[in-house]
Amino acid sequence: MPQKFIAIVAWACLIFIIYATLSSAGRRPELTASEPMLAVFVERFGAYGLFGVLFRLAYPSRVGLVWLLVLGSAVVLELLQIVIPDRDARVIDAAEKLAGGAAGILAARTFLSFAGRPGWKM
Repeated sequence: MPQKFIAIVAWACLIFIIYATLSSAGRRPELTASEPMLAVFVERFGAYGLFGVLFRLAYPSRVGLVWLLVLGSAVVLELLQIVIPDRDARVIDAAEKLAGGAAGILAARTFLSFAGRPGWKM
């Protein structure tokens, strides 16, 4: 996959996460109608995991910036929920997002380390 395309998808993922995080509770996308705790965890962890993978693959030489962007956005967007009337900021939500983002970045790092080895083709 061309790196430029991955970068476009990564930024689109960030825009979607911003929308999902800061929109009112009634307009927020959901995996299921009942929203059990496991589904909510999968939404948060998975979204930030994908976000981390995409940015790490899009910008492989800017590791520090990727960590700052992924983890920083998790914290900042969670704090911004304080000003949304029907949303609430919680530490556990931020922790799930931080864990997902870190897992995604580390997974992409592992992939890139194998992809750079001789005999391994992307």
